[in-house]
Amino acid sequence: MGKIIFYEDRNFQGRSYECMSDCSDMSSYLSRCHSCRVESGCFMVYDRPNYMGNQYFMRRGEYADYMSMMGMSGGIRSCRMIPMHRGQFRMKIYERENFGGQMYELMDDCDSIMDRYRMSDCQSCHVMDGHWLMYEQAHYRGRMMYMRPGEYRSFREMGMSRMMYMRPGEYRSFRDMGMSGMRFMSMRRIMDM
Repeated sequence: MGKIIFYEDRNFQGRSYECMSDCSDMSSYLSRCHSCRVESGCFMVYDRPNYMGNQYFMRRGEYADYMSMMGMSGGIRSCRMIPMHRGQFRMKIYERENFGGQMYELMDDCDSIMDRYRMSDCQSCHVMDGHWLMYEQAHYRGRMMYMRPGEYRSFREMGMSRMMYMRPGEYRSFRDMGMSGMRFMSMRRIMDM
């Protein structure tokens, strides 16, 4: 079970809200959120309600002023607890939409698909096992996206903002989700601490 505590002000000051599950809209609990403390588990936090907008991965630790640390301008508006996966991790990545082009299967972290596979782009994927973070740049940098088991064929079709929690289903293209121009160049497993 995960636990995260959000605070209205920096350095864990002001009103607080304790959360141990998903929260689609924090505005009814806090008027703003400028710091947080993850006591257990891992969470994705979003800068818009309903798990929309830019997303950030948070693990156990203290974030006294995470807004300036992560470049968030509007604060946290929703959060989702990431369940811990016990077992193997498997994901197939594809060079093109609709599972086209080169395909490679990952079972561990990949800090650069270009270096490892000579693959310059990843436009669709199929997560078979485990929970993953996909990053826009090599070496786990840039914007990220949380992926859980399911097929991701087309993100454009979903009309999603750049950073979105992915529910199981078929998604043939990252571009279809409104993520045109965004490429995923590295992937990391979300593992139990």
